[in-house]
Amino acid sequence: MDNDVAIEAFAALAHETRLAIYQLLVREEPHALPAGEISRRLQIVPSTLSSHLGVLKRARLLKSERHRREIHYSSDLSTINRMIGFMLEDCCNGQLENCSEILSFLDRA
Repeated sequence: MDNDVAIEAFAALAHETRLAIYQLLVREEPHALPAGEISRRLQIVPSTLSSHLGVLKRARLLKSERHRREIHYSSDLSTINRMIGFMLEDCCNGQLENCSEILSFLDRA
């Protein structure tokens, strides 16, 4: 992941509503949710939701699929995995013992 892609993805998540949307979709994995259901659960006005979904989609954090008249959204876990890898790439300058908390969390996941 290059810096520009990482910055766009982190910036997309650096907003309370977009983070809530992303967290909801991660919890629902592997199932996608229709936009109306996301709007209802998070109490977000549909026009505002559309804008936030667009930002997350451009940052490659969401996938979408049309089902008849509805668009269903799901998180793109490959992007968040690449973001984590990007952040940990040079972790502890190769001294993994300094990253024990991170590594133990990843082992539990």
